[in-house]
Amino acid sequence: MVTPLTLLHTSPVHVPVFDALRDRDHPGAVLRHLVVPELLDRTRAEGPDSVVPALRELLADSAGPVLVTCSSIGAVAESLAPELGVRVLRVDRPMAARAVRGGPRVAVLATVESTLAPTVALLEEEAERAGLPVSITTHVIADAWSLFEAGDTAGYLDLVARAADDVAEADVMVLAQASMAEAAARAKSTLPILSSPAPGLTAALHAAR
Repeated sequence: MVTPLTLLHTSPVHVPVFDALRDRDHPGAVLRHLVVPELLDRTRAEGPDSVVPALRELLADSAGPVLVTCSSIGAVAESLAPELGVRVLRVDRPMAARAVRGGPRVAVLATVESTLAPTVALLEEEAERAGLPVSITTHVIADAWSLFEAGDTAGYLDLVARAADDVAEADVMVLAQASMAEAAARAKSTLPILSSPAPGLTAALHAAR
């Protein structure tokens, strides 16, 4: 019997993205999508601790491992795993582990400011685990998120790509949010640009087996 993997999203746009990755890379895998946009809304307004009760309830109801695809709530969700006895995986952890091995200068690009602190903390954690130095710079892409919320995905991705092209003093770039992933193909920069959906899903499905 195939163990289902629950994906916790804060936007419905992620559902077809992860389904396409499943079909391309992991045929036969069973994904269960749970979309709760208010988790990100509350995190942006009140901070990540504000969603702990809701996350605790959502995760406790899971029958198997959960992949959290929102970087803003990934850390707090992961922290609840031991008390709930649920395997919780952050979609951005495999990306972060690869990033710190790409060189000490890591540039983090985000379109939502609430993503920065947990992403930086994750990169520092992975660098410490690997015994590697890391110097992190952060870039919030102004006006991009309003395009995303308005449904202008092409405009959103173009803004992210242009911001990536403007980064010079880095060894590797990290696109902090899953929604940004397709911008890597639009960017002209010769620097490595890492995104989270594909490696995150791969790692989670391995863990679910």
